[in-house]
Amino acid sequence: MGLSLGNPMDDLIGTLADLVRINSVNPAYPGGAPESAMALYIQDFFEKRGIEVSQQSVFPGRPNVLATLRGRDPSRRIVFEAHTDTAGILGMTIPPFEPRVCDGRLYGRGACDTKAGAAAMMHAVASLAQDRIQPRCEVVFAGTADEEHSYRGVVKLCEGLHADAAVVSEPTSLRLVVATKGCLRFRIRVHGKAAHSSKPHLGVNAVSRMARLILALEEDARALDRRPHALLGPPTFNIGVIHGGTQVNIVPDSCVIEVDRRLVPGEEPEAVWKYYRRFVESLRDSMPLFEAVAEEPILEDLPLETAVSEPVAAMASRVLANLGLHSEPVGVPYGSDASKLARAGVPSIVFGPGNIDQAHAACEFVDCAEVRKAYEFYRQFILSF
Repeated sequence: MGLSLGNPMDDLIGTLADLVRINSVNPAYPGGAPESAMALYIQDFFEKRGIEVSQQSVFPGRPNVLATLRGRDPSRRIVFEAHTDTAGILGMTIPPFEPRVCDGRLYGRGACDTKAGAAAMMHAVASLAQDRIQPRCEVVFAGTADEEHSYRGVVKLCEGLHADAAVVSEPTSLRLVVATKGCLRFRIRVHGKAAHSSKPHLGVNAVSRMARLILALEEDARALDRRPHALLGPPTFNIGVIHGGTQVNIVPDSCVIEVDRRLVPGEEPEAVWKYYRRFVESLRDSMPLFEAVAEEPILEDLPLETAVSEPVAAMASRVLANLGLHSEPVGVPYGSDASKLARAGVPSIVFGPGNIDQAHAACEFVDCAEVRKAYEFYRQFILSF
């Protein structure tokens, strides 16, 4: 089991290695597997330490796992959350499920995103039980499923959840994150009319009309730069996928693009989608034989903005300062489960070891020293909150 060398900090890295060995690639990706093996490992980890633990069904064979450390004040609760699934393994240049420590880094899929944070949280909670320390309030560690695809794990966790604060693990390079961008993904479909390519005037070329639509969308997106958020910068717009036509000698009767629109606090996914629906419709008057529709969103993820005056952010800043780490709140352009917890009424921050540039990378790794520092932060936060 793991790479334990006989002291708590090495046990922590050993647990991280055990987690990396488990294939928990989100089933939406090739080679994926249900998160049940991760949940069973986490359950066994806490049961061996006498900590109450249970599973919460999300999908068949894909549960959340919840460990609860009772506090002196049962009316108050903090949640430590880390997702148990990982990104896919296609294109990786290292063995994904064979953890290796080299030059102070642990390599493997999920090492950075976000099994390092999960291991640090697990050991922080367990250390209090082992030291017979009862925290001031109840502490719940939640290992949640499906973050890498559709966030169903944290949505299930939020059902009926009451908590005073949440700390969500993502690779933040040990920085205190209080703001994250949201995300809206949707398709735009242009309809045309098929014809033989020798008589294109008998058809309506959907690809050509999509090209004109793309130029209009990109011109419209220039205005986003004039709406920056203090911590996150401006919203962004990207067309990541395009499909059109069936073969070269046929006028294409359909073309589809997939749009990724990153949201900043103050923007609502539905309102942004309606804007693009109206934008597409407005082009019909200026473009002959133009038929297009912005289809219902594929994915909606809310932005996060937690006030620095919120107890969860203020306490995290003080703990980081006491540990000699950066204590100033920052924002990041990616999303996390924290926005869902915040929308459910739980003030939330994001904090964890590892650099986001290593998440989903072909050669994913995490600095073991950062994992140990994250453990210290999580433990001190529990004791201080």
